[in-house]
Amino acid sequence: QIPKDPAQRRVRELAMLSKQLQRVHPNVLAKVLKQKTIYQNKEIVVINKPYGLPVHGGPGIKNCISDVLPILAKMLENMKAEPLHLCHRLDKETTGVMVLARSKEVADTIRLLFKTRQVEKIYWAISLGDPDPAEGIVEIPIVEKEVQSHQSHYKMTLAPNYRLSPEDGKVVKIRKNRNAESAVTRYRLLASSSACSLLELQPITGVKHQIRVHLAYGLGCPILGDHKYSHWSKLAPQKLPEITLKRLKLEQSKARHLPLHLHAHRLSLPLGEQINLVCKPPLFFQKTLKKLELDITKD
Repeated sequence: QIPKDPAQRRVRELAMLSKQLQRVHPNVLAKVLKQKTIYQNKEIVVINKPYGLPVHGGPGIKNCISDVLPILAKMLENMKAEPLHLCHRLDKETTGVMVLARSKEVADTIRLLFKTRQVEKIYWAISLGDPDPAEGIVEIPIVEKEVQSHQSHYKMTLAPNYRLSPEDGKVVKIRKNRNAESAVTRYRLLASSSACSLLELQPITGVKHQIRVHLAYGLGCPILGDHKYSHWSKLAPQKLPEITLKRLKLEQSKARHLPLHLHAHRLSLPLGEQINLVCKPPLFFQKTLKKLELDITKD
């Protein structure tokens, strides 16, 4: 049955949309991506990645971006066009700026720019709570660990280089975890209201789930709709403050349908010249901002 409440209906629609994108014919998916093209030149094609669409295939994934790159290239150029190439990745639930290259050489160049941290990436996220201080840098290594619970699963988590000594409360340097990767994220509060914040984030490094882990475990401000990183030991829907539920017109029991509010907003690519690419957040993100009264000054 269709929920009467408009908020719950929209949440349901998003979940359905993600499922539909998985079921459509590859040609239809390529067409969706073509409509999402925000910039192209002779070297690159840039799309605004839709919510819920995986970049790579895997178990249980029918459709992903990498599968339809040959079709998309033909739609954008001509039947002889060679397939487009992936240059970087975004999580399935993340939306926003995604760069595709028209040739393998250009793709290699762009991958190197990402690897050597010459690409400036700016994300927007809606988080629960306000970070304190309102602006700063989180620099804590990240490692993947198995969570022992009734449902064992893997999560990325913090692997700090320091801890407090139980004896005298002094800061002690600890042995570095071999598998941990350095992770650095700049953050800045843009607006706060309804027990939530709009944050601007700049990941300096590119570790898997870095922004989500740094916000949830480093700053104690998990991203709205990030059910994976809102707890450690259990897989459960995110617990939302009363005021947030009220503004979103959502019941806590339905919180599990809430989508992840993380958006790749801007990307600066030094490719011959500096190419600045900006993507508006998806409609659901914009509506959440409005409902939570997170007013942003246009930048």
